[in-house]
Amino acid sequence: MDFPEKEVGKRLRSMGKTVATAESCTGGYIAHLLTLAAGSSDYFKGGVVAYSNEVKEQLLGVDPATIRKKGAVSEAVVRQMAEGARKRLGTDYAVSVSGIAGPAGGTPEKPVGTVWIGVAGPERTVARNYLFTSVREQNIVCAARQALELLQEELG
Repeated sequence: MDFPEKEVGKRLRSMGKTVATAESCTGGYIAHLLTLAAGSSDYFKGGVVAYSNEVKEQLLGVDPATIRKKGAVSEAVVRQMAEGARKRLGTDYAVSVSGIAGPAGGTPEKPVGTVWIGVAGPERTVARNYLFTSVREQNIVCAARQALELLQEELG
């Protein structure tokens, strides 16, 4: 198995850049993966587990109107989460995740396994939508790995 967190860490260190996380459905798993590497304090500043909408709004600066209009699991929200984490934690990059891990909570429009991932950097913010499985643990792991892969893409 490939471990994107190792490559991300190497790349951030070589670039002299830092990263933060803003996680909902992954519950801090991305931060956990990033900090498995010795010396990760060189590039990882911290993260926010924003499981509730109130925390997304209060700590990350997500607009409550965006959550009302688009839902917490949306492109607009993960963009704001990533940008808020980057700004508030003072990093070069931030990665964000919001989704429906399951086994409950899905709708026909957003079934279980729906995840939005965002990455904010100095030049732009990107967001992608994924549909994983109906198994909670698999969704958390898959979302974290995809988030790190998206960050790796943005690092170049």
